[in-house]
Amino acid sequence: MNLADLALAPGRTSQAAARPAFFTAEGPVTNDAFQRSVAAAVAGLRALELQPGDKVLLRLTNSIEFAAAFLAVVWVGAVPVLQNSQLGADELAHITAAAAPALILLARAPEPGDPLQGLALQARRAVVTRAGLVDESGNPIAADAAQPLPAAHDVSPDTPAFMVFSSGTTGRPKGIVHAHRWLEGLGNSNRNRIPPQADDVALATGEWSFVSALGHNVLFALRNGVPGSILEDRASPERILATIARDRVTLLYSVATLYRRILGHEGIEHGHDLSSLRGVNSTGEPLEPAVQQAWKQRFGCPVWEHYGISEAQMVLGHGPLTPARPGTVGIDWGAGAAVLDENLQPVPAGTLGTLAFSAAYPGFFLGYLGDEVQTRRCFRGGWYVTSDLAVRDADGYVAIVGRADDCFKSKGVLIAPREIEDALLGLDGVVQASVFPIPDAETGYRIGAALVLRSALQGDLAAQFRKLLAGRIAPFKQPHVVVAWDSLPTNNNGKTQRSEVARRVIAGLAAAEA
Repeated sequence: MNLADLALAPGRTSQAAARPAFFTAEGPVTNDAFQRSVAAAVAGLRALELQPGDKVLLRLTNSIEFAAAFLAVVWVGAVPVLQNSQLGADELAHITAAAAPALILLARAPEPGDPLQGLALQARRAVVTRAGLVDESGNPIAADAAQPLPAAHDVSPDTPAFMVFSSGTTGRPKGIVHAHRWLEGLGNSNRNRIPPQADDVALATGEWSFVSALGHNVLFALRNGVPGSILEDRASPERILATIARDRVTLLYSVATLYRRILGHEGIEHGHDLSSLRGVNSTGEPLEPAVQQAWKQRFGCPVWEHYGISEAQMVLGHGPLTPARPGTVGIDWGAGAAVLDENLQPVPAGTLGTLAFSAAYPGFFLGYLGDEVQTRRCFRGGWYVTSDLAVRDADGYVAIVGRADDCFKSKGVLIAPREIEDALLGLDGVVQASVFPIPDAETGYRIGAALVLRSALQGDLAAQFRKLLAGRIAPFKQPHVVVAWDSLPTNNNGKTQRSEVARRVIAGLAAAEA
């Protein structure tokens, strides 16, 4: 099955055609109705004479229109280019320059102030509706959009299928090109980790421009015949729980930060019927055991962690078939995980090294758009080599210690921020934590920590937390500088921006000393 086949897979029988493909705020959308929306979008793309291999930028938020447009573009052999709908002019200019789209698909005609208005682009633009594509004045582009799907453009497993852009936490966003084989590789891995059940409904809280949310909420759901619940607007604790109750969601996919935010609202679980949940999935960064325990106690279902990367999707994880092991992100689900030394040789169990995966895994991307040098840096010696430090135990469970570029030395000792963050988050009253280096002429770096607290504390926070952390971590790992904020800065994917946290704290210290 290639990605285009997903437009047909859920509705091949009359019984399946009447089942929901998606749940929305307006009610369910059946497989048959969704397939008609895909066919109408295909008619519009053919009327625009879109060619196989053309890039199509999707500037849409999570919606039936997004899902239909994505599959329609794939159906005609073009390549959807996904980018977060909140990106500003500079970020959008970088992406459009890199991808050179022939067409931009929009949710509505751009209004004054829209970043698109300031870009000098040759690309045509069209607005996506459930009835088909229209121009920016609302006129239908296809004379007859109500027609069945023609034959899909023929592709091989290695043909480029879609493109996502990294979140840009380590520099400019990179274009990541995925092939049609991605659906089989990652689709099988995800289905094996959490086998679908007859009453399943899947909800991912991220925008579908991110490969994790796109897979779990749309593509794998369609492949498995599982309805996807669509979260309208941006994710918030109240909106997430209300959507779960509305659509009887069984499987939730979100980032660790949002689970901490939800748990930060005392008693929020009592305001909604959440009895449908059979498990929630956490990614983005390791979730400390104390939060997992609190979630199980308050919401009555387990948290299954998983580790994913934009260059693939989920590659490690816990699930209902694998008992969770605290401090780890689970086991390998077919990606050939290994922990390597500096010579790209696997290290013994229990030894720290660099996390890597088999380059032969079909779920991995084809390469970075326009950057063969960076592609070769990642694919080395038959491995896809990450930037994450990890330890793998004798049973195959992997613990992520942190990114190699996040670690730093203080007084000659290597500091892994994740370890200190876990200790802080294990304290009562700490909702979020970010640990980072502060340059220091004497020690190399001091250890800084920015916290979100359940209730305010007064006085010298560093001294108070040294006492609270006594016995939990070594004295040389305790933060030298501690600040408390109402919230921590995050990127568009909900991950805490450690570099931005450090920049703000360091700037504040410099201003105080001036």
